[in-house]
Order: sequence, then C-alpha cells, then structure tokens
Amino acid sequence: MQLLGKIRTGRGAVRDLPNRFEKLAMDLDPDVVQADPDAEGEALPNPKTTFLNDSTETIITRNNSPDVGFNAGLNPYRGCEHGCAYCYARPYHEYLGFSAGLEFETKIMVKQRAAELLRKELSHPKWQPQELAMSGVTDCYQPAERHFRITRSCLEVLVEFRNPVSIITKNFLVTRDLDVLKELASFDAVQVFISITTLNADLAAKMEPRASRPAHRLRAVEMLAKAGVPVGVMVAPIIPGLNDREIPAVLEGARAAGASYAGYTVLRLPYGVKDVFQEWLKLNFPEKLDRILGTVREVRGGKLNVSEFGARMRGEGPYAEQIQQMFHVFRERLGFTAKLRELRTEHFRRPGETQLSFGI
Repeated sequence: MQLLGKIRTGRGAVRDLPNRFEKLAMDLDPDVVQADPDAEGEALPNPKTTFLNDSTETIITRNNSPDVGFNAGLNPYRGCEHGCAYCYARPYHEYLGFSAGLEFETKIMVKQRAAELLRKELSHPKWQPQELAMSGVTDCYQPAERHFRITRSCLEVLVEFRNPVSIITKNFLVTRDLDVLKELASFDAVQVFISITTLNADLAAKMEPRASRPAHRLRAVEMLAKAGVPVGVMVAPIIPGLNDREIPAVLEGARAAGASYAGYTVLRLPYGVKDVFQEWLKLNFPEKLDRILGTVREVRGGKLNVSEFGARMRGEGPYAEQIQQMFHVFRERLGFTAKLRELRTEHFRRPGETQLSFGI
C-alpha cells in the first residue's frame, strides 16, 4: 500500500510497518479507523487510539548504561501518543507484538497498578533509596496521563517515601502536578527536564504532532522554576540539517525561562525507527532527506545507529565535535550549570517506620 505523498493528521508515522519479529503483517481495517473532520485535501483515515491494560507485576526497571545517568526507572505507559517520528522507544513496541509505526502511537499499554506496585517495591527492606527516572522510555506526561493520572499517583507515592525522582517530558501537563513537585523539591528530591527540539511551531507540529508546542514547553520551564522546582532543558534529539541551527535559540529561550541545566543528544535511528523516520522525511522534507541521512551516517561510522556506550548519544567525527563545541560555548555563555544536580536520599522514609538504617 503506497501512502507517501498523502497526509495523515496528528500522527508521526506515515503508516504501519512490519514487526521484525513477526512473519505476518496486516493493513488497517476500516472498522478501526476514523476520519479526521479537520483534515484538508488527500487526508488518510486516522487510526483510533486504543488503551490496553498492562498487567506487569513490577514497576521499577533497571539498567547498567553509563549513557543515561540513572540506574532505576519507572515507565507508567508503553507506547506514546505524542507520535514523534524520531522516537528511539518505537522498537520496544515490537516486543509486545505491535509495530514501531502507527501502532506505537495508537496501542498504548497502561500500567494501572503502577502506584500500588511502586509502594510495594519502595516498602521492601531490600530497596536502597536512589534516584528514579520518569520516564526513561516513553513520556510519562503523554496525553493519556490527563485521564489515567498514573504519573500523578506515582509522584504521590514518591512524596510519601521522599524518594528522589528525575522527570523528562515534552508536555505542559507536568505543570498540573506542581503541588507534589514542590513538596519533593523541599527535600531536594526532584528535578524536571523539558525536552525542546525546536522553537518552530510548524516544524514541531509535523515532528511531534501530539506533544505540547514549543511556547508551552517554555512556559512549563518558567512555571516550574518560579515554583522552586529545579528544571533543565534537553535539546534532544539534534537532527542534522533540520534543527541543529536552532541550538543557540533554544538554549537562550530556556535560560530566559529559568532553566538551570542543559543537555543534548544527537539523532540515532535504531531498528524500526529508521524506517519510520525515513518515510516521515520523504513526506515532509524530501529535499533534505539525503543530506540528513548522510550526516547521520557520518556521525555513526557509516551506519544509521551505533549502540556502543559512550558514542550512541553524541556520535563521533567532525560534525559531532562541531555540535559539541557549539553547545558548550552557548551553555557556558548563558550560565547553565555543567553538571546535573545530585538529588538527596537521606530524607527517605518508609511510612510507619520510626527509625531508619539504610547504610547511607
């Protein structure tokens, strides 16, 4: 089925793609699609978002990657309706029997017992208080959170235990939870990173169709900072030839809004992400496709992705060095801190306990 050149509003993936673990693939059934009344021209039907119960029995995940800055994470959702064409989390959906394309955006696994499981795991005597990351994979403030409030319920548990947490999101919805974030901040137990890839609202609408627009993300930075919640900005990912020239402007805007830390990553295209992103480029920026993919290969040793620790987030070679130098110059010029905050664990408590001894 040839879809390139047509429009599907509100989605990042152009179409669904075969799951690399499955022998069979299927097209959309007309019974599970809906027309978009606001679309113009050659609009394609929009698949409905389906929310499925995730019956996981554990909620805290572990990793040993030196690239990500945390050892334990918490993901309330699997799949993400934001629909970012470049999202590195897309291939994880293939392990669930779905595709990295439209199904990643429309088949959302919801961990409805997340808060209950989190309380159970933090209460266990073997839990050593440490920073948790929300979310290391999909966005914990994606549109589903407005209804399910799972991130909110998990934050309330973290307040109970005073366990530190780092949050990364590109959704203004994070400001809904300023009350609990302020309480965690009073124990030096929280920091929030707002991901801003571009200040161009039109580009953001194409690249991150259901995420908050750039102006709203800057507003979120401002509100968090004014509330006393430590906040930083992640310019991620930097896409060669598409948003790389915006690095200074994004940093300037975030700093003016109150961000104290800035970080970045360079685009990587693992597994199914490369197919989703290439088709998105063909549809939206065909004239830039060769240049963008060529530069990605340049920083990835001739490939579209390199998985080795130490290189996968920033890349290597002249272009990667140029980005690093420019980022560091503007970060220092604008007065951002060079190191992440170290969140504190000494206030951790298990509700009901009167004496703590965690060997801290």
